[in-house]
Amino acid sequence: MSAAPRGGVRLAVAWTAATWFGCGLAPRGPGTVGTLGAIPLYLLVATQGRAGVALAALAITALGVWASSVVAREAGLKDPQFVVIDEVAGFLVTMLPVAHPSWPAVLGGFVLFRALDMLKPWPIRRFEGLPGGWGIVMDDVAAGAVGAAGIAALRASGVLA
Repeated sequence: MSAAPRGGVRLAVAWTAATWFGCGLAPRGPGTVGTLGAIPLYLLVATQGRAGVALAALAITALGVWASSVVAREAGLKDPQFVVIDEVAGFLVTMLPVAHPSWPAVLGGFVLFRALDMLKPWPIRRFEGLPGGWGIVMDDVAAGAVGAAGIAALRASGVLA
């Protein structure tokens, strides 16, 4: 199956968003590459504080549900690996407790989110059962919420500023 849009602006926008500007087309580790692709957006919106990150997380989650629904239906797959906008949403949620971005915080959030996204401990995995794009995106948002709790704990313990 080719991971390229087939006709129309709506589909092209959905594919571009769902693959996060092509990050999901990486031959190895598309989820990791998609999360790396979220870092520039995080650094940009973090200049507006936690509210900016929260707004971006909400907007990317909404866009992700729509785009991943369209692309999954078009590709004929339940949860295509090349759809990585869910990683972008989840990483942004993970970073919500960080008041002032720093590379240690970004690295900690990246590692924590990727581990949670790959392992999908309870109750994260349960969200995969939601229909369409909801299931594709909300398990990563749930991983992000657990990751945010982890980042908050690391900040409270003084490990992260």
